[in-house]
Amino acid sequence: MSTVSGDETVPEPPAFSGRRWLMPSAVIHEFDRTDARSGRRPRRTARDWIVDFSCFLLAVLIGLIAADAVGDNPHVSHTAATTDQLLGAAACAAVWLRRRRPLGLALGTIPLGLLSDTAGGACMIAVFTLAVHRPFRYVAWVGGANIALVPLIYRLRPDADLPYLVSVVLSVVLTAAIVGWGLLVRAKRQLIFSLRDRARRAETEARLRAEQAQRLAREAIAREMHDVLAHRLTLLSVHAGALEFRPDAPREEVARAAGVIRESAHEALQDLREIIGVLRAADHDDAGRPQPTLGALDALVAESREAGMKVTLDSRVTDPAAVPASVGRTAYRIAQEGLTNARKHAPGAEVTVTVTGGPGEGLVVAVRNPPPEGEVPHVPGSGQGLIGLTERATLAGGRLEHGPEEDGAFRVEAWLPWG
Repeated sequence: MSTVSGDETVPEPPAFSGRRWLMPSAVIHEFDRTDARSGRRPRRTARDWIVDFSCFLLAVLIGLIAADAVGDNPHVSHTAATTDQLLGAAACAAVWLRRRRPLGLALGTIPLGLLSDTAGGACMIAVFTLAVHRPFRYVAWVGGANIALVPLIYRLRPDADLPYLVSVVLSVVLTAAIVGWGLLVRAKRQLIFSLRDRARRAETEARLRAEQAQRLAREAIAREMHDVLAHRLTLLSVHAGALEFRPDAPREEVARAAGVIRESAHEALQDLREIIGVLRAADHDDAGRPQPTLGALDALVAESREAGMKVTLDSRVTDPAAVPASVGRTAYRIAQEGLTNARKHAPGAEVTVTVTGGPGEGLVVAVRNPPPEGEVPHVPGSGQGLIGLTERATLAGGRLEHGPEEDGAFRVEAWLPWG
């Protein structure tokens, strides 16, 4: 058996599953959200039948004792005693309705308690049931009415064995004890329900945290895939375009361009394979080949120059070896994306990559390219890389700015914390 929480089925706790017959039907109804939504009344469990039958026997036993006392009471006539017993029998039979109509039963027993001593047991059970199943405001009104009627009851039908004041005090104390017992049972059930709700909230929050972690991991992998593959694919595009527009190029240049295309395609496939492997391993930071650092900028620039780009690297870092790995990796990805964008949007333009900074000052990475000569065709997905770079720099604790300058050149500049 399972309970339903929201749109999902939640397994019952081990202590609850398989022991339904030991649980009150009201508790099972609260746990089983399917019944609660459909509005169906909870069916009595074996425990309910035992408790209800015990309550009925207790009401009958108290009624028999009271009927015997009423019959021997010289202050009560025979007709009044017979009426008292008939009303008490009706009240005992009504005890079986206590789960379905706790408030109605409790209200109905108020006049019965005034008219019949034999109904005393049923009245006490009705008040106890009301305290268990209904909020305190109903219990306060009904219990207060029962207590208020006690002096009148013993004024109309005095007890043959006890003084008036003693009878009143004992009845008031007994009623208060029954109400307190019922409120204690209700409080324990409310505690169970609150713990259940707390466990459900904790489970929901844990699921949401796991989903958020998965989403962040996927976004990080997507950024990594974009940064890596966009660089490789633009190299392929540059060399393929050169072969297309220069079919009469010397054999050596064609062979070199074909070799670069083959090598770039091989490396792109290798990068894609590694990223997919990281995705399958659910660990995108530690799997695969070592992540690039600031020291790999020289190789990145050299690779771009081999593709025909005009790139100038101006590195003025105080201690490159001391740059933290995460900061160096972010700086590398920013420079890589800047070169990729320059290759797509300003082909043939001279690009300047500047890296400056030191411990305590931060690391500044800037990629600048002049405006393109002539019209450049639109590239699908433009702007997505800059959005990813901005997010990457923010996650690293830095900031990134990009946009055209006064002379029309486009500049991407990021500041990353260091030290």
